[in-house]
Amino acid sequence: MIYNITMEYIQNVAEYYDELYPVTDTQKKFYANIKKSYPMPVKFLQIGCGTGALEHVLAQDGSDVTGLEVSKELIAAASLRKRTQLTAVRFFQLSTLDMTRFLGKGFYNVISCLNSRIIFIHDRTLLKKFFFDSKTLLSKNGTLVLSLLNFHHAEQSEVTQLPELSSIRVKMISSLKKNGANLMYLNQQIETGNGKILKVMDNEEIYPLMKEEIVKFGKEAGFAEFYFYDSFNMDEYTNKGNMLICVMK
Repeated sequence: MIYNITMEYIQNVAEYYDELYPVTDTQKKFYANIKKSYPMPVKFLQIGCGTGALEHVLAQDGSDVTGLEVSKELIAAASLRKRTQLTAVRFFQLSTLDMTRFLGKGFYNVISCLNSRIIFIHDRTLLKKFFFDSKTLLSKNGTLVLSLLNFHHAEQSEVTQLPELSSIRVKMISSLKKNGANLMYLNQQIETGNGKILKVMDNEEIYPLMKEEIVKFGKEAGFAEFYFYDSFNMDEYTNKGNMLICVMK
């Protein structure tokens, strides 16, 4: 598995994934800016690619894009989208534990792990491995992009309600609960337009990765530059926002 996510309930969110995690104009501008640092075709590796919506946006100008996903439901949706668009995109159902075995070392200009997918690597040793493996797969002067929850506020209380994600058809309700010193539990459910409640995550263990450890793990893996933002608008990170965006080289 890419992350030790319980797959029992993933099918409940697959239909609504693009609505809950849309590709925004700010994301498009963010990646358009990153692309300027590399010659075309820019080579992207997207870890936890979901249904592949962002990957196809990235590939529209001829960029070479690879997406990894663990969920068979999500990878099936991504592959279906690929059949309807003529772009240089490929998707693999592949674990991050194995990505250095099957993917080209030093090949990718930009590696991204978005939508808090990194926090499901709740083993600290495997989390460090993720940073080392990402560095191995990146080209010289390559970029690693992370987007995840800002856990600065969550550590202050036993249970933390997260911002609701919603669309016309569905809304997702999420909460964090402390689990000892270093881990937390994530609970998620969606409510459909007709009032039906479906589980997405049920006491799923996560690692509350914060800025200080990102820098620590990144430096150990060989990254030297770290830039932190509150959003894809590239607003300076303040610890007050809901999200943390990190760009490292």
